[in-house]
Amino acid sequence: MLFWIYLLIAILTEVVGTTMMKVSQGLTRLVPSVLMFVLYGISFVFMALALKKIEVSTAYAIWSGVGTALIAMIGIAWFRESFNLPKLVGIILIIGGVVLLNLKGAG
Repeated sequence: MLFWIYLLIAILTEVVGTTMMKVSQGLTRLVPSVLMFVLYGISFVFMALALKKIEVSTAYAIWSGVGTALIAMIGIAWFRESFNLPKLVGIILIIGGVVLLNLKGAG
């Protein structure tokens, strides 16, 4: 269970780090730029810890898939990015893929 918590921390810090990348306006704002690097570093540390017990294929798929879906939702909600049917279907497919990988990993 602890290693899944490590993976969750890796995902959340990567998502906030990516959000800071956008907020940094091309690395021109100091605080968001520094936060981006710090959060990515924390994300990689926790991902490495998670990989001690979780298969790399499963962990990376979850990390990247959930991170991508969350960033897409943050972009839509916070940055007022476009929202349309293809984007919604893409997010649903990402989440579905993560679920399928977890079912496969459990078997």
